[in-house]
Amino acid sequence: MTSLAAESELPRVHGFLSDFRRRQAARTVDFPGGFAVFDDAYALSRGNNHLLVDGRTDPEALAGLADEIQGSLPYRHVYVLDEEVAADCREPLERAGYRHSTSLLMCHRGPVPAHGGAREVGLDELWEPAVASWSRFAPDAPPEYVRDMVGRRAARRRGAEVVRFLASYSADGEVAAWADLYMDPAAGIAQIEDLVTAEAHLGRGHAGAVLDTALHLAADAGCTTRFLTARPTDWPHRWYGRKGFAAAGSASRFERA
Repeated sequence: MTSLAAESELPRVHGFLSDFRRRQAARTVDFPGGFAVFDDAYALSRGNNHLLVDGRTDPEALAGLADEIQGSLPYRHVYVLDEEVAADCREPLERAGYRHSTSLLMCHRGPVPAHGGAREVGLDELWEPAVASWSRFAPDAPPEYVRDMVGRRAARRRGAEVVRFLASYSADGEVAAWADLYMDPAAGIAQIEDLVTAEAHLGRGHAGAVLDTALHLAADAGCTTRFLTARPTDWPHRWYGRKGFAAAGSASRFERA
């Protein structure tokens, strides 16, 4: 059963995700019930080139809209925020050859931790460790794909009022873990995204240091809604649960190569 807290926070989370994608995009194309985002600088990044459904739409027309709007791309990617809308869209999109998956939208409901000791860094400091991390996540990925996936972080600076990149360092000065923090202090909401630990530094508390720092900074900025996304089939969502996060809902991805 969805809690009252989840019901009150979920529309705010949806609104933030929608606004972030629109602001981050190099260009947008509106359609009934949503919009498409594009950024030719990161053409291989589905996170920068997709359809976002953030309202009511015609499920039967969605696959055709994706073909029309994303015609120049070698893939189709549709992101649906509302669970009921996603359920309506699933059968027509799967009929059109799409694969469906979900991401949990997890809100922080635990006590605000003390500052974890991570610090704000520039993109140049994250480039090398982020590139190296992709050899673990996608060992067969071509260099141009990795370049887009790492380089796209620069576009995220446009996505929110406040965007910070945080990192925890090892004793010998290496970047050990990192994450993004996006905040809209006036609206009181923050998102933590792309929390990654370098393989050589796994199991040493660096991810926790980054997450605690992000939560502390967000609370200090007046963000009472603090959330992140996590795949329900991967182990990190259980770790986030131990760090005070709880699922408020889910969002759906529909993909076709």
